[in-house]
Amino acid sequence: MPGDRPTLPPVRLRPDAELAREALAAPLLARAVRLARWAGPETRVGAGGELVDAQLAAAAEVLGLAPDEDGEAYASEAWRVAVDTGLVEVDDPKEGASGEGGEGGEDGELGTVTAGEVLPLVTGGTPQDVLGLWLDGLETVFADAAAPVLDDIDALVGEDGAIDFEALDWDPEAEAEFLDRVLANLYLLTVAEGGSGDGPVPLPALAASVIVPEDMGEPTDDVLEQVSQAMMRLDDQFRVLEPMGLVEYLPVDEALMTEEPEEPEEPEGPPSADVDEEDVSRYGMVRLTPLGLYGVRNRLLEAGVAAPAVGDLAERGADALLGAVGGFPQDAARAETELWVARREPVAAARELLAAAKGTDAGSPLRRLHCQQALALVGAQAEPAVREVLDDPELGGLARVWLAERGAADVPAPPESMIFWLAIDTIAAQLDANGDLAELRDLVEGLTGRHSGFFDQAWRVAHPATAEVLEAMGRLHSDKQLAKEARKAAFKSRSRSSS
Repeated sequence: MPGDRPTLPPVRLRPDAELAREALAAPLLARAVRLARWAGPETRVGAGGELVDAQLAAAAEVLGLAPDEDGEAYASEAWRVAVDTGLVEVDDPKEGASGEGGEGGEDGELGTVTAGEVLPLVTGGTPQDVLGLWLDGLETVFADAAAPVLDDIDALVGEDGAIDFEALDWDPEAEAEFLDRVLANLYLLTVAEGGSGDGPVPLPALAASVIVPEDMGEPTDDVLEQVSQAMMRLDDQFRVLEPMGLVEYLPVDEALMTEEPEEPEEPEGPPSADVDEEDVSRYGMVRLTPLGLYGVRNRLLEAGVAAPAVGDLAERGADALLGAVGGFPQDAARAETELWVARREPVAAARELLAAAKGTDAGSPLRRLHCQQALALVGAQAEPAVREVLDDPELGGLARVWLAERGAADVPAPPESMIFWLAIDTIAAQLDANGDLAELRDLVEGLTGRHSGFFDQAWRVAHPATAEVLEAMGRLHSDKQLAKEARKAAFKSRSRSSS
C-alpha cells in the first residue's frame, strides 16, 4: 500500500476478543481448521503441499460440501489456507514414491502431513494469537484475489506443461498494489466523517475512487471504460475475499451482463443520482466488516501509513491527546478523550490538560478548545484544578466559562483584557477546527453585538492570531460597516505587531 498518505481518521475497533470470535467464524478459516483436525499421516499431498485429486472428495465431505467440482475447489482453497497458516505442516515430499495419481500424486511424490504448532491456539490461544492466525490466512486469500483469472487455461499451457504467465500480460505487483489501494479507499470511506460508516459502498463509486483523477471534472469515455473494467475485476476479487470475513459483498447482478443488445453489457461508471437504491445495488455493494477494518488497518500500518485507532492515546500525555484530537472527526475525538479521562484521577487529569493547553504557538487555540471539552468530560471533580488557573492570562477566561457553566459560586469577574483575549482565542480555535460557517458567523456577530466598540479594543489584544481573526471577522460579518471596521482593525493589529 502507498506509504505517503496523510494520517487517516481514527478507526473504532471492536475488542480483540470479539474480533477473534469473528475470525474463527469466518467460513474459510473455519474450513481450514476443520481440515487441519481431519488431516493426518494418511493424508496424501503433492509436491507443493496441495491435496492430491483423490483426497479432495473426502476433504469436501468433511466440510459438508458436495463432492463435486465446486466442493473440491472450496476444499482445496481451505487446505491451502491451513498449510500457509501453519495449521498443518507438510514435510518435503519424498522423491521416488510411485502409485496412481490418487496415491502418490501425479508427479509420483508424496508428502507427510502432521498437525501444525499453531492448531492448539485455535482453542487455547489468546485473542491476539487467533487474530495473528487470521492475518496469515488473509495474506493467502489476498494473493489469490490478486492472481489472474484463468478463463482458458489450456491456451496458456506450454509444451513443457507449465503455464506461460507472460502471455497473461499480468503484473503481480501492480495488481496487488491496485487491490491494496481499493481496500485503503474503502477503509477511508468507512472511517471518514460523513463517510459510509457501517453502510455499504457502491462498487462503481469505489472503482471510480481509484481510477478517476481527482482533478477531472467529467470523466471521459476512456476513463469510464476503465472504471467498468475495474468493477468487473473487483467483483471477482471481493468474491474471493468475502469468505475470509474481510468484507460483506453483494455481487454485480449477472443479468447486467446478459441484457438485451440495446442495454449496455456492463455498467459504464457510477449510476446517476436519480436511480433508486435497488438499481444501485445491482452494480455491486461492498462494506468492510469490523474484522475487515482490523485487517485493512493492519496492512496500512505495515505499509507505513498512519492509521490510528481510538484508544491509541489513552496511555499518553495530555499534550499528545490535545495535539491529536484536533484533527479527528468529532465523534472520534470525544471517544478518544473519554478513554483518556477514564484512566486518570479527575483532579490530576484536569491539571495535566490545563498545562498542555498553555502556549502561544499556532496550535494552542485549538488545544484550549479541546481542553475545555475534555474538562467537561472530567466533570465537577475538576473544579479545584480549574480554580488554580483563574489568574492565568491564557487559561483564566476558559476557567471562568467552565465554572460559570456549572453554576459554581464565587467566580471572579474577568478583567476586560481577558474578555477580549478569550474572544480572539475562541474564534481562532473555531477557524482552525473548520467548524460550521453559519455557527462561526453567529459567534462573530454575537461578540460584536454584546461589546460596543469591539474592534476599537480587539486590535490591541496581544494574541498571536489577533490579525488573522479580525480579517476573518471582516469576511464573515453580514453588517458591511462592521465588516469594514474589522478589516481596519486587522490592519492596525498587523502594523502594531511589525512596529
